Amino acid sequence: MVRVNSHLSERIRENSPGFSKGQRRIAQYIEEHSDQVAFMTASKLGQTVGVSESTVVRFATEIGYSGYPALQQAMQEMIRSKLTSVQRLERTAGNYTEEQLLDAVLEQDIDILRRTKDNIDHAAFYQAVDVLTRARKVYIYGAGSSLALATFLAHYLRLVFDSVQLIDATSEAGIFQQLVWGGEGDAIIAISFPRYSKKAAKTLQFAQAKKISTFAVTDSELSPLAKYAQHLLLARSDMVSFVDSFVGPLTVLNALIVTVAIRRKELVARTLGEIEHVWDEYEVYEKVDEQKE
Repeated sequence: MVRVNSHLSERIRENSPGFSKGQRRIAQYIEEHSDQVAFMTASKLGQTVGVSESTVVRFATEIGYSGYPALQQAMQEMIRSKLTSVQRLERTAGNYTEEQLLDAVLEQDIDILRRTKDNIDHAAFYQAVDVLTRARKVYIYGAGSSLALATFLAHYLRLVFDSVQLIDATSEAGIFQQLVWGGEGDAIIAISFPRYSKKAAKTLQFAQAKKISTFAVTDSELSPLAKYAQHLLLARSDMVSFVDSFVGPLTVLNALIVTVAIRRKELVARTLGEIEHVWDEYEVYEKVDEQKE
């Protein structure tokens, strides 16, 4: 069982004097079974505790949320960092039939993109672009499944900067060793989502001590990376069973790459032109002629 976080508990406690009998039952069930409620519809929760769906919706607004989806989202984000991979898999199996999975995953990713767009801090994004554009060397670190995002970012930033290092060490000692020559004027981008990596946070802490500009790509200001990040880029992510959905952060990274490239347009254009020439000269890619009708 995963207990609700203190913030949600405080909302429930502060509003409890005005609860109806049905709302008290909802509150008790949430306190004791938040990991289940996080994936229940309002109708299902109502059936479970013996109240109407409208009572569940009124409960959510009573404790300060815009509606039941907002309450459910808060619980989902809170428990993501606490559920094991096995628990995630079991939760998905219990919530969807196999025939529902394709649409469920697509709809979830669409929702993640929408929430990322609605909540991203534009001023923070462009401030990060300003600093990154002037960086002498860029280090990139991705922990766990976020390594895929880090590899993608490093691949394209190498077309923008002449010195980009993807940190590939697995031990803290190895990570710090790769950063030992870094310093003022350099930048590091660390990426981590629940369950958060301790190594990612320690990497930013070490980089900060060396006066490297620190960037974190994560999902919340409560992320352990945020404490050591001078520039925080927040993107929504979610769990699709035991698999992390990264459509949100991938889109933010796409925007970061494109914006920085436009800021360094002349250099990037020259680099791309030289690369295209090399690809043609050494026939790196297979040329496909258009078929004539």
